[in-house]
Amino acid sequence: MYTIPGHHHISMITKEANKNNRFYKEILGLRRVKMTVNQDSPTMYHLFYGDRTGSPGTELSFFEIPAAGRTYRGTNAITQIGLLVPTEDSLLYWKSRFEEYGVHHGDITTYANKPALHFEDHEGLRMVLLVSEGAKVSHWETWGKSAVPVEHQIQGMGSVEITVRRLEKLAKTLTEMFGYTEVSRSEDEAIFQSVSGEVFGEIVVKSLDGPTEKPGRGSIHHLAFRVKNDEELSYWDEIVRTRGFHSSGIVDRFYFKSLYFRESNGILFEIATDGPGFTIDGDIETLGEQLDLPPFLESRRAEIEEILQPIEED
Repeated sequence: MYTIPGHHHISMITKEANKNNRFYKEILGLRRVKMTVNQDSPTMYHLFYGDRTGSPGTELSFFEIPAAGRTYRGTNAITQIGLLVPTEDSLLYWKSRFEEYGVHHGDITTYANKPALHFEDHEGLRMVLLVSEGAKVSHWETWGKSAVPVEHQIQGMGSVEITVRRLEKLAKTLTEMFGYTEVSRSEDEAIFQSVSGEVFGEIVVKSLDGPTEKPGRGSIHHLAFRVKNDEELSYWDEIVRTRGFHSSGIVDRFYFKSLYFRESNGILFEIATDGPGFTIDGDIETLGEQLDLPPFLESRRAEIEEILQPIEED
């Protein structure tokens, strides 16, 4: 039986690629590792940020939808992203940096049993910096050109928060289907880990009644789980179908292969392979600096480039 080694990436909606690019590159100090398009709707950008090579577990991705309205927060949604930083001193560094750049943030507190600093990006996307205590994503690589010193750089994704009406339904999907371990439980919250004792595959599930979230700018579209290769992906495709969920079937995204399904609360999950990765059509030194298109869209490059608004660089 295969297991899930952690998060692969997480995908959000942004209204404007230029402002998004500024926040995640300039302020958070992440590398834009791939500038491409939504393969299902190639007139919109799909931007990926992460470590030096966009390793699985470090990737934050955004679909640009210029018509996106505001997000109406509610239940049955992925509601917060945890990002790992090395030490408690890092939280002090980031609190000061957020104040310098006018980023909305809270005080240093505790979240999911770890020292934490909550903040939001310019579109209200909720995130929290978590002290990793050495538990960085296994193949995280320093990006030397980051505006953030190495000792405080974001080291990948940690606890991802999902809010649902029916906590037990999602709990069963995570534990019985994917082999997650439940590590804590209270009346309206439970924490699950894909690798016991490790935060880079952790999911915090909160129970909340009320209206379903209406997505918009700053909302989270889906969370992707990591698998090693095509063989494991095929295994999980069969498991998803056997459990009665509708699978998209395996889709070749060129940079990885994946499948999609919605669990019982309507949360959209993706399962994605580690490879081949973003260097398949790019040099490590210049990753993310030009528009990359998968081969099946290359013949439409002129049409696509004419529609996309150029991203301004510093």
